[in-house]
Amino acid sequence: MSTESEKIHEAVRDRYGRLARSTQAGSCCQPASSCCGSGEDVRLYEGQAAGIMASDITDLSLGCGDPVTIAGLRAGETVLDLGSGAGLDCFQAAQRVGDSGRVVGVDMTPEMIARADANRSKLGLRNVEFRQGTIESLPVEDGSVDVIISNCVINLAPDKGPVFREAFRVLKPGGRMSISDIVTEGQFSQDQKADMDRWAECISGAIDAGQYLSLMEEAGFADARVLNREDYAASVSEREGMPRIYSARITARKPG
Repeated sequence: MSTESEKIHEAVRDRYGRLARSTQAGSCCQPASSCCGSGEDVRLYEGQAAGIMASDITDLSLGCGDPVTIAGLRAGETVLDLGSGAGLDCFQAAQRVGDSGRVVGVDMTPEMIARADANRSKLGLRNVEFRQGTIESLPVEDGSVDVIISNCVINLAPDKGPVFREAFRVLKPGGRMSISDIVTEGQFSQDQKADMDRWAECISGAIDAGQYLSLMEEAGFADARVLNREDYAASVSEREGMPRIYSARITARKPG
């Protein structure tokens, strides 16, 4: 891994480690801290969490959408969450795949893994597990997953190509990918990409939507498409001369 990639990983790991250690439940997605989600997204997650979490469960709503709903999960499926954080999407998925299904969350931040495991134990879920690792080198067997979900995480990766190649590797033939992520219309400048705070806040690591889909296709995916997209951090992009930034729902499938 290059020095630049290591620098990005460290910035992301540091930010989300600090968030995981926080005693405050809720979200980093406040108006002054543009981090993976609008107020509408946060309300969505609070409503979902209320349906599955007891009052003593703490969580961080760090997403930019809802990949679980658009995944169309079915009972008995095996689901992999890329960048699972404190586990909310995994717990939502576990409800849908049932006891005959299985959910695996992968996150590179030890503090997030610990928080997710604590939440899982409190919920008493036996069909969910969490593994520490990067999404560029997944600790998951070849062809073992029916569905991959991810919520505002792939934009944080220094190089998106290996992420999609790894996703393709672990999916079964016919498996599918359901993503909520930050994409752009246009590209960030090199100076903007060098801002590690903005990168860790799900801003300057985002890439053009067309490039995003092209990288998925290069990895072998079929039918890669953006289902919808909404303005995200518009005031930031206008104020700082950045490309237009969107929160997008993206799907694709592995042939076969």
